[in-house]
Amino acid sequence: MRKAIIVWGGWSGHEPEACAHRVGELLREDGFAVEVTADLGIFGSAAIAKADLLVPVITGEKLEKAHADGLVEAVRGGLGLGGHHGALATSFKESAPFRYVSGVTWVAHPGNIIDFRVNVTRQHDPVMEGIPDFDYRSEQYYLHYDPSVDILATTSFSGEYDVAARNVTMPVAFKRHFGAGRVFYTALGHVASEFDHPYMRLILRRGLSWAAHS
Repeated sequence: MRKAIIVWGGWSGHEPEACAHRVGELLREDGFAVEVTADLGIFGSAAIAKADLLVPVITGEKLEKAHADGLVEAVRGGLGLGGHHGALATSFKESAPFRYVSGVTWVAHPGNIIDFRVNVTRQHDPVMEGIPDFDYRSEQYYLHYDPSVDILATTSFSGEYDVAARNVTMPVAFKRHFGAGRVFYTALGHVASEFDHPYMRLILRRGLSWAAHS
């Protein structure tokens, strides 16, 4: 049985505890043994390297450099890393090693909660198979991301809320290889209620399973 560790914390506006338990539900549906914890010290424990998947549900916070370096090596050695929305993109923003392994950093969401379109770019990828383009209401994330990522879905900015973003196409979901490890990210899922959206749930469930070497 694959083992997943979900660590939650940080800014309460992203409902980290509730979202962590929603992620846990998805993973249990896929047969994972799931540990959910608010102990950020777990990043420095041997348990991380023994897991198949690590899912931070954390906005902000600080990560000790030794723990960050250990995480990078764990992923390089085969640990799966995955997250949604603020998780990965806003976790430990001051940690260069974490930014390196996550491959993504949030920088803006013009207009805050708005309606936007998600366009599937890799229809035959196992993560996206059978999922059509769809409308979504949330924060439309403007990201800085690693050029090595394999983009699975995108969104385009109209420029209505920030002319600087007009006609910019941005990843909504991607995956990447990092040594022997895998990383998955989706920008969807601002709060726990967004897990009720069927395509958001399916993309996250499949993506995390892929990161854990499904």
